[in-house]
Amino acid sequence: MQFKRTATALVLLTVAGCGTSTGAAQQPPAPGYPVTISNCGKDVTFQRPPSRTVVMNGGSVAEVSTLVALGLGDRVVANSQSYGASDEPGRAEAIAKLPTGGIKLNDQMDIPREAMLGQRPDFVLATYSGGFDGSRGFATREDLSAIGANAYVPAKMCGTGGTQTVEDSYAMLRDLGKVYGVSDRAERLVEDSKRRISQVEARVKDKPKPKVMLIIPGMDMGAGDFSSVGAQGIWNDLIARAGGVNAFADSAPQLFANLSKEQLAAAQIDAVIIVNYQNPDPNASATKLYDQFPQWAAAKAKRHVVLSDSIYFGPNNATAVERIAALLHPVQ
Repeated sequence: MQFKRTATALVLLTVAGCGTSTGAAQQPPAPGYPVTISNCGKDVTFQRPPSRTVVMNGGSVAEVSTLVALGLGDRVVANSQSYGASDEPGRAEAIAKLPTGGIKLNDQMDIPREAMLGQRPDFVLATYSGGFDGSRGFATREDLSAIGANAYVPAKMCGTGGTQTVEDSYAMLRDLGKVYGVSDRAERLVEDSKRRISQVEARVKDKPKPKVMLIIPGMDMGAGDFSSVGAQGIWNDLIARAGGVNAFADSAPQLFANLSKEQLAAAQIDAVIIVNYQNPDPNASATKLYDQFPQWAAAKAKRHVVLSDSIYFGPNNATAVERIAALLHPVQ
């Protein structure tokens, strides 16, 4: 997709940001700065905490949720991430109140190049490295650097592969804590999460490991009858820490498995995680599954939990671990 570049040329000439661009006028570093983080194989240096942050969509809510958890919502000038629900009280409402910058998203439901540069950002967060792919109509890292803006992608999403774990959520908390000069806040969140998860792990340590299916009802991710069943994702780590195992972890090398009705019917499913993504009645979605597969132990026991953002990469994984463990191993 190609975009006209006239407005961009004007932006490049007039905008001075606060990143590390050689073309923008440099100001003395703020107290405690400069700070440098490593991201996607590059050292990224900040002369001061960002004040004009833009958050790209990418089908994620992790980046904006991390900013809100760190108390940095006032640094956001344009956010395009939202699930409309959260497992943390008040989180969805706080995200909904953030400015969107009046941006019209492109056909990939993300921020096109011209609109991005028009926001005059000093820091841009993308969900994956493709968020800075110029061939897809996005502003590149070089475009952003030219106006004094830095760019960030979560480490496992830099194109190097590997399945995310809760440690990746902690890494982003620490990275953004360092970038914004709130490392103490980030460390408190990390330590609280570790404490809560450790308590769950100790409680379920010697218990049987039920087989769990994670599904996003209504989301079409492929050609299979059931194309939104979780395969390789951070949820495998969270389910394991909660004392279970993903029944379909080995069914596909990617995030989601494309499964037939027959494959689900033949599987042992002891419990179900319904992921609430813009779902008006997630419990009804569970009931529909139980009607289709009454032979499951999960169906016979009506054993499911509804989760939204905590089951994904982000700052709230301890909530998912606690709630899955309560489902699989209820406290007597």
